[in-house]
Amino acid sequence: MPIDAVKALAAEPRTGEISWGVKDVLLYHLGIGAGTPATDPGELRYTLESRLHVLPSFATVAGAGAPGVIGSLSMPGVEVDLARVLHGGQSLTLHRPLPVEGTATATHRIAAVYDKGKAAVLVMRTDVTDADGPLWTNDAQIYVRGEGGWGGDRGPSVRREAPAGEPDRVVERTVREDQALLYRLSGDWNPLHADPEFAARAGFERPILHGLCTYGMTLKAVVDTLLGGDVGRVRAYATRFAGVVYPGETLRIRMWRGVGRDGEVRVAVSAAERDDAPVLADTVVAHS
Repeated sequence: MPIDAVKALAAEPRTGEISWGVKDVLLYHLGIGAGTPATDPGELRYTLESRLHVLPSFATVAGAGAPGVIGSLSMPGVEVDLARVLHGGQSLTLHRPLPVEGTATATHRIAAVYDKGKAAVLVMRTDVTDADGPLWTNDAQIYVRGEGGWGGDRGPSVRREAPAGEPDRVVERTVREDQALLYRLSGDWNPLHADPEFAARAGFERPILHGLCTYGMTLKAVVDTLLGGDVGRVRAYATRFAGVVYPGETLRIRMWRGVGRDGEVRVAVSAAERDDAPVLADTVVAHS
């Protein structure tokens, strides 16, 4: 079997040093659409080094290493065809605010392997710690089509009941035509997001936006709209990738305050020009 769950879970974690600086943070923020309007004081928090605050989703690219989707596929017990792999979801837990520059130790391991019948799901966990202690924990949920059916644990359901009633806020964010080209400079060089011929072979009409770019754009919208622009209020952030985004489209971001519990914002993101086709679902931002 291409995925040996027992071997994958028993494998020794992989540990390495990562580092980042002001330039990396600025580039990431520009890659998720910060800086419009360029002189807006709210945008300068993301684009001017003298006022810089780090949006927590920067954790997904800090150190410019391969994202969990790629890293987990080289772990012991995992041997799969990349064409069968989908990045199904992402969750982030913040232990304290991210510094604008730093050096830290990242520890990668497969935290779970689930059998969904027609697919296997790998949960690739990355724990990051610096000299002052834990910084963040990232989980990437990776679907491998055609590799389920061995009778293993199905795992928890990530589907949530949709929020009832009208959203508290709705905002729209335009994805620039060059958004994916800029975002990929933060470390994800997958040609699916830049090369039209590669995208066509993968079944898309043209290159698509990185899911983690949409993830970052959405968190920024929530922070700017409901959290007073205070990135330090974010405690955790999770989503399920429900559909693709093409550069040039408009993201419609719906937000509900305190659905289910206080200190949470529920979010749904769709592609406005494609009849609100779902893009991010089951999305929650936990905050102080």
